[in-house]
Amino acid sequence: MSENPNQGARPRPYRFAELGLLILAIAVSTSAYALVGLGTEDTIPANVYQYAAWLAALGLIIHVVVWWKAKYADPVLVPIAVLLNGLGLAMIYRVDLGRDEYQNSGVTQLIWMTLGVALAVGIIIFLGDHRWLRRYTFLSGFAALIFLLLPLIPGLGKTVNGARIWIGIGPMSFQPGEIAKILLAIFFAGYLVSYRDQLVLAGPKILGIRFPRLRDFGPIVIAWVASVGILVFERDLGTSLLFFGLFVAMLYVATSKVSWIILGLGFFAVGAVAATFLFDHVGQRVDGWLNALTAEEYNKTPGGSYQLVQGLFGMSNGGLTGTGLGEGRPNMVPYAESDFIYASLGEELGMAGLFVILLCYLFIFQRGIKTAQQLRDGFGTLLATGLSFTIALQVFVVVGGVTRLIPLTGLTTPFLAQGGSSLIANWMIIALLLRISDNARRPVEEFHTGVLKITEDPEEPTASARGAGTRNDTKRVEGAREHAAGSLATDRTTSDDAPTTNLGAADLKTTGSDEDQTTNLGTTGGER
Repeated sequence: MSENPNQGARPRPYRFAELGLLILAIAVSTSAYALVGLGTEDTIPANVYQYAAWLAALGLIIHVVVWWKAKYADPVLVPIAVLLNGLGLAMIYRVDLGRDEYQNSGVTQLIWMTLGVALAVGIIIFLGDHRWLRRYTFLSGFAALIFLLLPLIPGLGKTVNGARIWIGIGPMSFQPGEIAKILLAIFFAGYLVSYRDQLVLAGPKILGIRFPRLRDFGPIVIAWVASVGILVFERDLGTSLLFFGLFVAMLYVATSKVSWIILGLGFFAVGAVAATFLFDHVGQRVDGWLNALTAEEYNKTPGGSYQLVQGLFGMSNGGLTGTGLGEGRPNMVPYAESDFIYASLGEELGMAGLFVILLCYLFIFQRGIKTAQQLRDGFGTLLATGLSFTIALQVFVVVGGVTRLIPLTGLTTPFLAQGGSSLIANWMIIALLLRISDNARRPVEEFHTGVLKITEDPEEPTASARGAGTRNDTKRVEGAREHAAGSLATDRTTSDDAPTTNLGAADLKTTGSDEDQTTNLGTTGGER
């Protein structure tokens, strides 16, 4: 009998490769920090060694924890996150030096990075299996709703630049929507895995494309209404677009139906046009986008195009190779260290530097999607896709706004921009992707050796249902055996957790009798 293709070579952890990339990322970040001092003050910053030691300590701590708790995790994610974070710290320090009064913003951002790395380490250590999160599908959705509503509470919410997306606790401020996007990704993944059958049922066929039934439009309508509510009450165009785009993308991945993309774009177009005419703050963004170079829009305060045009001029001044770190004038752009840090980097690093930064984001997205394809459960596939798409869509919205491809939205560039809320949330996303990628690449036999325990069914079946479940489990095991023998090469498992996964013999471990089988995926309703 030929060897099963699933029983290939044992995957390599690649932890030394991660260490090498991490050292390179720290070296580049430290060099950028030193070049900023040389460009602005003709001297290397006095605290460059302390900065390098702090950054190296954070990177090595998360590297050691990954080696200890998730040794098969993707080796590229941590170095890229450290590199982007380090470049952002250098540019924040550069903008701070250009102010009339030095605010030590770089140290503040480094403290936020420390907190983000600490939370990432906690997730890697205490979350042994990403499938545990499915137990809290609806709790995550409810918590996300609470986080989104917090800024609307009088006395707690704060309005900044017209958007009410912040909460203030004493001298501290926080953007709860950044945490809500992670909770929503968990909720969408759990919901779509559980109810995907209703969403893929055949409906009317229009122009060769099969659309869902009218009764199944509920989820996308609810997501659309929620995004419009954020836009109306919190005056936040970016968060509204991010949440709705996240849901539509995960809906497409769960169902593989192009019709959901078409419907999502249609709902978005209707909402965007209506919001432009009904809400002044949206109309101002659109006017500033379409008529950015007119004198009327450029000189309009507030809501004009001054910030956008200054950012475009700065990137134009940088050209292909940039003016050099510390040699530009990024402070001419309002919020150069946060909303427009991409334009600031474009002026001093040039188009070549911006392409490198975009490639770093592309690598994060690619590694996340690759992890989703390698996973053995549908929930993890959707969660990894949703988290990766969250970063990708946020980058597209920010870069598109800064380069005048789309209207400005007010979102921050992941890892680069100043802001503790965004930085913490993105480090949590990296931690979840690390945990998920470890589970995806880990050899099957280690799932049953105590290294990774199989999760229990979050919804314990009743005694009357156990008999039917046992018979179904037996049929699944027999089908998998036939598949391993080659007689059913195209059969797929019918687990709720793996709607598109084709198990081979290596993915199946029998213990005891046929009535007591344990598979790497779960049976219907959860993992056993």
